[in-house]
Amino acid sequence: MAQKGIQLDGEKYSCSICLDLLKDPVTIPCGHSYCMICIKTHWDEEDHRRIHSCPQCRETFKKRPVLKKSTILAALVEDLKKTGLQADLANLSYAGPGDVACDVCTGRKLKAVKFCLSCPASYCENYLQPHYDAPPLQKHKLVDPSKKLQENIGCRHDEVMEIFCHSDQQCSSYHCLKDEHNFHKKVPAAAEMTEKKKKLKWSRQQIQQRIWDQEKDIKLLQHEVAAINISADKAVEYSEKIFTELTRLIWKRSSDMQQQIRSQQETEVIRVKELQEKLEQEITELKRKEAMLEELSKTADDNQFLHNYPSLSVLSESTQSSRINIRPLRYFEDVTGAVSELRDKLQDILKDTWTNISQAVTDVDVLLSEPEPQTRAGFFRYSQEITLDPNTANRHLVLSEGDRKATLLKQQQSYCDHPDRFTAWLQVLSRESLTRRCYWEVEWRGKQVDVAVSYKKMCRAGNSDNCEFRSNDKSWSLYCDRNSYMFWHNKIKTPVPGPVSSRIGVYLDHRAGLLSFYSISETMTLLHRIQATFTEPLHAGVGFYKDGISAELMKLK
Repeated sequence: MAQKGIQLDGEKYSCSICLDLLKDPVTIPCGHSYCMICIKTHWDEEDHRRIHSCPQCRETFKKRPVLKKSTILAALVEDLKKTGLQADLANLSYAGPGDVACDVCTGRKLKAVKFCLSCPASYCENYLQPHYDAPPLQKHKLVDPSKKLQENIGCRHDEVMEIFCHSDQQCSSYHCLKDEHNFHKKVPAAAEMTEKKKKLKWSRQQIQQRIWDQEKDIKLLQHEVAAINISADKAVEYSEKIFTELTRLIWKRSSDMQQQIRSQQETEVIRVKELQEKLEQEITELKRKEAMLEELSKTADDNQFLHNYPSLSVLSESTQSSRINIRPLRYFEDVTGAVSELRDKLQDILKDTWTNISQAVTDVDVLLSEPEPQTRAGFFRYSQEITLDPNTANRHLVLSEGDRKATLLKQQQSYCDHPDRFTAWLQVLSRESLTRRCYWEVEWRGKQVDVAVSYKKMCRAGNSDNCEFRSNDKSWSLYCDRNSYMFWHNKIKTPVPGPVSSRIGVYLDHRAGLLSFYSISETMTLLHRIQATFTEPLHAGVGFYKDGISAELMKLK
């Protein structure tokens, strides 16, 4: 009881704001006492309300009271300090905001140190001792206090909810389980918590792994950004260098052409002027001789006329044996025509080459491609109309339906010779090259057929393995017959399970190196998928084995 008396005395000399012994105590008009600094701070915060109140009794004062130190109360506090009360108060831990208070303490409550699951109640050190001393109480289970423990007290039976019901996924007390969960699967809440913590640990490990993976991906993307910037800068620098060289070359050719034209112009003008001068000299001589002949014609003396005639009548050879033959007035127009022809050829070359360059720029795609579609409608977003190339078709194949359908016949077709034609194997490739995401479907009839993709440089002439879809490293083929499928690449075959269908869907993501084959009927079933590195554009292809077989690249809506 002595400790309790000290506790009560201590409360008399404590500030209800800071909960410590009064410092510079002041008493306000309602009679309550506070530390001077505490009540001043409290009222400073209330200044905007233009009214001040007591923190304990809530009495309000229209005018802020003037604070004066209570000398008597201050002396009492000093005396208490000298008697050692402050040390005793320091040893007592009062419950503050956020703490769990002792359920037994009266007046100002101490902080609880344990919670009894059997009582159930929270106890401070003073009132916990009987649980250590009394044998019946020693059997009670003590845990650390928590405000949330009250939530674990069953509302109907006032018992701790120590049992976990698996059927209802909730905690209940023992009596609640007997009443409401009698036939349910039950385990101790502690055991369930241990199991859940194991799962929680695994979940955290998974999250940490995902965080680590994504952080690694972020670093990879940062490196990719740097690599993209470096590669783009190099491409711009190199392109600028090449175009500068081309510009210089064109300007040099232009300068050379101008110099050549001017040189030829000077040569031709000199030639013409030389001839002109000769003609002018000859004209002068002829005029002089004409004057002499005219003078001779006026001579009356026969002897003199006959004497002078022989020397004057003979004409000298003309510098120009015949009339000058002037070419049609084209002069250097042929040169301008040749230059125009060069311009047209360069424009054609630049147009074709620029398309390839622009396509190469557009094809730059560092990020992973979009996921493969999950529905047929999703695949239709990438549908591409593909036609068969007559220049690649074996002579036993006839094309129809706008070159989308190939049919195998015994009679050879009168196709012209072409280096792209399959001469022995009954195969044909598409006209279009495939370099992005695309999807197409092949409808086939007969006993067996190959649905394939191939590089353009695959061999065509002869019956060697290099010319067959399934037997080289430049093609990938799904062999289809009425009973089964088989995937072939570079002479390696892989059995493919799945529903047999007369329509095969093919999905290609060239950049991601993904090639998938699907069986198409009322449903769409994945047959086989490969991951590869495609280094060149691909072409769709079909191959045949028996007469009367046809395969058509379908138009997709």
